[in-house]
Amino acid sequence: MEKAETHRLSLAVQNAEVSLDRDGFLRDLIGELSGALQDIVGLDEAAGLISIVGQSMGERIDQKYRRALNVERLDRGQVQDVLIDLKRRIQGTFHVVEEAEDRIVFANTRCPFEDRVKDRPSLCMMTSNVFGTIASENLGYARVRLARTIARGDQGCRVVLFLRPEEGSVDEDTREYYGSHSCT
Repeated sequence: MEKAETHRLSLAVQNAEVSLDRDGFLRDLIGELSGALQDIVGLDEAAGLISIVGQSMGERIDQKYRRALNVERLDRGQVQDVLIDLKRRIQGTFHVVEEAEDRIVFANTRCPFEDRVKDRPSLCMMTSNVFGTIASENLGYARVRLARTIARGDQGCRVVLFLRPEEGSVDEDTREYYGSHSCT
């Protein structure tokens, strides 16, 4: 068996000014995958598939925060803080713009997917499902309305997290989430 020769990269290639790193590559990959899904199966089906991933991500993130905070369930204030913090950690700028007994309204001006989210509204299902899963698993119920999104061309996002069920309030921009336990 012949010994494989080690190939050395030329300095010109190594020092080439190419904007390529793991984070950017993965964002591009996700943007291209969501675009391909939307083109092939349609927006609704693509959003459905991304919702499945978002729910799994929400469950995983929820467990990480509960473990780190050493709590069995997050309370409302902790849910709010966790949602803002997780977006901060992935370079989003979510913050609370309105709060009432039955809802929390978040705004955002920088998507973690950056410009790769434009014309990829199916990617917004990550936010909907992560927020909905974390809130419902801890508080029993959540309804997430994507009132404005950067993906649809808005200057920023406006995400309304409803904490109580309401008759007839679900539309194409709204999804309901039910926790796997009963909260009192």
